[in-house]
Amino acid sequence: MRSRHGFFDTGAWQRGFGSFIPPFPPEGGRGGGWGGRGHHGHGRGRSRGGRPNVRNAVLALLHERPMHGYEMIQELEQRTGGIWRPSPGSVYPTLQMLEDEGLIVAEESGGRKRFVLTDTGRPEAEAAAQNAPWQEYGDENVSQAQEFRDAAFGIMDALRQVGFNGTPEQRAQALEVLTETRRKLYAILAD
Repeated sequence: MRSRHGFFDTGAWQRGFGSFIPPFPPEGGRGGGWGGRGHHGHGRGRSRGGRPNVRNAVLALLHERPMHGYEMIQELEQRTGGIWRPSPGSVYPTLQMLEDEGLIVAEESGGRKRFVLTDTGRPEAEAAAQNAPWQEYGDENVSQAQEFRDAAFGIMDALRQVGFNGTPEQRAQALEVLTETRRKLYAILAD
């Protein structure tokens, strides 16, 4: 995140933390992380690490109504209070796979593809809707995730200010605080 003209590269800061989502498992779950980039299940059932299953989520959404791919991403983020936003790199290949299996079809609508269940896909979509991945997120989990996100943004803003405006000694002191904080966070898991 260092730039050659100053302590911080704001572009790197925004790319790295601008869409921070804490890696929370569903209520009562442990570890694994669901919000991280590139951590999205594609197969049947639960994916490794307890992450939500993109396939089941897509089928459950299409059980409700036809949707565009990006609309599905937004809907999943909204239904999980921002904890889980699957990437286009996990949703669109899943849509292609479901289409190849004959479970969904793409219809052109206003120059965009809208996905619809086929008769073959309805039974699996109904089963997926009975236990939709977003149902595992409780209000407490969503609230705590928002608190983590707010705290992370606050820390990054303070770090950016020290990086831009601090003296070399202040930056070194901030680095010590960050290193100690990281150690303490890992110590919490070790208990």
